[in-house]
Amino acid sequence: MCSSDLIEPNNKISKVMVSLAWIGLLAMLAIGFDRYFEQQSNPNKDPVASYTANGSAEVTLMQNRQGHYIADGKLNDHWATFVLDTGATNVSIPAKVAEEMNLTEGHPERTRTANGDIIVYRVILDSVALGSIKLNNVAAHINPHMDGKAVLLGMSFLKHIEMSQVNKQLTLRLKPR
Repeated sequence: MCSSDLIEPNNKISKVMVSLAWIGLLAMLAIGFDRYFEQQSNPNKDPVASYTANGSAEVTLMQNRQGHYIADGKLNDHWATFVLDTGATNVSIPAKVAEEMNLTEGHPERTRTANGDIIVYRVILDSVALGSIKLNNVAAHINPHMDGKAVLLGMSFLKHIEMSQVNKQLTLRLKPR
């Protein structure tokens, strides 16, 4: 056995180790970029919640890169991603999300959207929560025409909220009753 025979197996191990190190580095970079882009899409995974001096619930949201306000919240204690939409009359839930929540389709009704008239199914949500703001018995509809999992947080919720925008922050405060 010559000395080159002893070096050859170590050289193969070295190449495997270097390859594994590169694969590990690339995987860490991919995970890091994925988290970065997710944060840019929804910077409000855990909205900043507080209470005013008079005890009113308040939430501050950051704009995402596209200028939208997207935040995680709860519908009937099920986590959901909300897109604040003052142009939507009601909370609008994609059919797939409603199915995951075991919501039963209510009375069908015709509604007008930017894409034309559609049929949706009316429901009343036991609760809708965004940070420290929680409302009960909120009108909503299940929309079988919506793709994705984002829930439109429409005026059936937002009409109970005072909104104040400064720069790229939106502060939502529960209106006094």
